[in-house]
Amino acid sequence: MTKGVKKGLTAYGDAGFSLFLRKAFIKAMGYSDDALNRPFVGITDTYSDYNPCHGNVPDLIEAVKRGVMLAGAMPMVFPTISIHESFAHPTSMFLRNLMAMDTEEMARAQPMDALVIIGGCDKTLPAQVMGALSVDLPTIVIPVGPMVVGHHKGEVLGACTDCRRLWGQHRAGEMDEAEIEVVNERLAPSVGTCMVMGTASTMACMIEAMGLALPMSATIPAPHAERIRLAEMSGSVAARMAQAGGPRPSEIVTPAAIRNAAVVMQAIGGSTNGIIHLAAMANRTPHGFDLAMVDAIGRDVPVLVDLKPSGDHYMEHFHHAGGVPKLMQNLGSALDLSAMNVNGQTLGEIAAGAEDVPGQDVIRTRANPIRTEGAMAVLHGNLAPGGAVIKHSAATPALLSHTGRAVVFESVEDMTTRVDDPDLDVKPDDILVLRNAGPKGAPGMPEAGYLPIPKKLARAGVKDMVRISDARMSGTAFGTIVLHITPESAVGGPLGLVRNGDMITLDVAARSIHLHVETAELERRRAEWVPPTHLTEPSRGYLALYLRSVMQADKGCDFDFC
Repeated sequence: MTKGVKKGLTAYGDAGFSLFLRKAFIKAMGYSDDALNRPFVGITDTYSDYNPCHGNVPDLIEAVKRGVMLAGAMPMVFPTISIHESFAHPTSMFLRNLMAMDTEEMARAQPMDALVIIGGCDKTLPAQVMGALSVDLPTIVIPVGPMVVGHHKGEVLGACTDCRRLWGQHRAGEMDEAEIEVVNERLAPSVGTCMVMGTASTMACMIEAMGLALPMSATIPAPHAERIRLAEMSGSVAARMAQAGGPRPSEIVTPAAIRNAAVVMQAIGGSTNGIIHLAAMANRTPHGFDLAMVDAIGRDVPVLVDLKPSGDHYMEHFHHAGGVPKLMQNLGSALDLSAMNVNGQTLGEIAAGAEDVPGQDVIRTRANPIRTEGAMAVLHGNLAPGGAVIKHSAATPALLSHTGRAVVFESVEDMTTRVDDPDLDVKPDDILVLRNAGPKGAPGMPEAGYLPIPKKLARAGVKDMVRISDARMSGTAFGTIVLHITPESAVGGPLGLVRNGDMITLDVAARSIHLHVETAELERRRAEWVPPTHLTEPSRGYLALYLRSVMQADKGCDFDFC
């Protein structure tokens, strides 16, 4: 098998000349024949000045290179797109598939025998894994790790659950401008991803459970020396995989691994985004994805990790309590412990070796769960024929069975303009409805599902309401919020037919979301419906590709041709 510098030669019509030319140019950087004759390990560089989550990537790259060279292979660093959640317009989700394509095509185009993925911010890891699954080179994942906690007036703070909670207090007039500015400087005290169980932490835990990363990789805080050592070890493993030609992702990401990821997602109180990303990753394999599996697991697997927003603690506490290996030990038979990881260990072996931390209360046993069911439920009904999701572990229990009057916002812009209008006709038991915020409708399916409580209700003490949309929600958010309604309103889904004053029933126990409007009336409304103007106007470039090819949330919002 061809390896290293001889692999994937540029097409000049003369293989000998192609290799001669490649070596001539790479030697301009000072490489020796000894270096070039070794297997190549490609290392993704996702660092950017726009991406504070990835601020430790340069240090991780150096550690990976050290590990690769100590194991006898040649490290080759190459850049890819870098996406940060709060710096990407219109949304990071809009760019996830572009990053997946970038990762896939650069891994195909350049000679490498193994691939090291370094990433973390919400859409980065799923994008990279999607690309890696399509390429099927031996691959190991290194999350950048969560940031450490902040502090304010004796209270522990975490981005971004506490960002939302404290901003809500500011909106309600409970925190003045001067104090919210002080809080702003204390919420994110280091580089790394959010230190709560948001999407970044959810994906890191799922990928570790899936077997694509080394044990403890999901939870080590970004600034800790332990993460540097893990990166070096990952580099050594990557070198061995490059020399051996495996294992490949297709050997690791089996149906059992996909299910294990879903089990862990439910048990950690994970982000609803994890469902979309797991669907996208699973659909890059021959095994596919079944949304019903997620709900079935949620009925049987309890929430065991006491982390915000479903609990009280933060990622560094999860790490010091034993991390994902200890969680897997406590989950036991809920997982397929025979599944393998990239280092040749079974999950059973990893779980058996988990650290026992006396007195820790972050990772519960199945006999003493945070919640008896998993974090998320899948809903169906005439409002969501293709399904919808709710993170009921972070919802208000009294609202999980609720009938209310619809207060409809046509778009994110409409919601932003009107939600705080003192004249808005809204009451605490109403249901806020946002449409045209899905994959095509926004476009980009923004994290707008966390509709703010109208200011006049917030100032009256209302903390939560039922909110329904075809948008996504940050994993750091909380509340009784129904998301990912499929099909989305912009492609003719029933959400686009809801009118102000319609009655809607949410019944999480029955897994139902129902619009109380007669079928004949819905058909009359359907005949009057028109799509958003941006779907009928000419577009170009990536936007045109995206609008033409993006699938619905139940399919992972991947491109149909991928």
